[in-house]
Amino acid sequence: MKKIKFTLLIASLFFFACNEKPKGKSPLGAPDIISVKVSPISSLRIASSIQATGLVSTEDQTNYSFKIGGVVSRILVDEGQFFSKGQLLATLNTTEIAAGVAQLGLGVERAQRDYTRAVNLYRDSVFTLEQLQNTKTALDVAKKAKEALAFNERYAKIYAYTDGFVVKKTANEGEVIGGGIPILSTNSVRKNANYILKVGVTDLEWSAIREGQAAKVILDGYPERFFEATILRKLQNADQEIGSFQVELSLKLQGIVPPVGMFGKAEIITDKNETAMVIPYSSLVEADGKKAFVFTAIGANKVKKLAVNIAKFENDKVYLNDRLEGINNIVISNSAYLNEQSIIKIIK
Repeated sequence: MKKIKFTLLIASLFFFACNEKPKGKSPLGAPDIISVKVSPISSLRIASSIQATGLVSTEDQTNYSFKIGGVVSRILVDEGQFFSKGQLLATLNTTEIAAGVAQLGLGVERAQRDYTRAVNLYRDSVFTLEQLQNTKTALDVAKKAKEALAFNERYAKIYAYTDGFVVKKTANEGEVIGGGIPILSTNSVRKNANYILKVGVTDLEWSAIREGQAAKVILDGYPERFFEATILRKLQNADQEIGSFQVELSLKLQGIVPPVGMFGKAEIITDKNETAMVIPYSSLVEADGKKAFVFTAIGANKVKKLAVNIAKFENDKVYLNDRLEGINNIVISNSAYLNEQSIIKIIK
């Protein structure tokens, strides 16, 4: 029985020894001495960047509409459908237009007869020169009116100006629409380089951005890939719906063809460089978003807890917004076991 109790005692001691905090040896009853490693703080000049989000689009956008109003007869494409240059996309009901063209045609024939009769009468000295000129003017006016309506009749059909696809359809067959109101919003796909990312930025960010600046983009459909991009243009007016200023980034997609409307995140590198304090990622404790804490060694065996504001993460480095004036080192190991009453031993 004593042998069994002794075995259990040894096992218990072994269990607690395995789960003991990292520490140095200390006399019985003295505070634990925790062994830590420290690292010097460094500062680096980093390029300031702007984070922005937006949607994929193409550089060439076209809103197709009829020149005149009328009843939509047919829409031959659907949203998301590709089309080719010269393809018929939509038509109006041309019954009223055709009737108008026929009516004006009859008016031209009548004016032509009047002019022919006036010429003969003028030769017989029955009509004056003014009367002849008036009939000629009436004939010319009738012809021009017919030409104008015939022109409108040609634009009662919508043909594709270039290869592309339908992004949005805003009318359906049988609807009555006015002239110039877009019924099809389309994007061109002539070149892969035409794909852009439209992002919204604040007024201060808009001022800091220059055309031609580099950027990196992540698309939601390809989360593991970074795409290179450059600032294509800065739009001069704010988006009335969301109140932000719009910037367009030209994407280098390397053969990828994303759908229009895919969500993307961009990091735009500006010309403004900043100096930031850099610490190892392992030094952070109680990190929460952009807030965290670190410990710094005070003297040979004390530590102090400091609050820091995080600018950004990069691999195993953390860039801080704080200057940390008067701080020379940061604890980089066993920080989770520390508090401001801890006794430490700095090891190499």
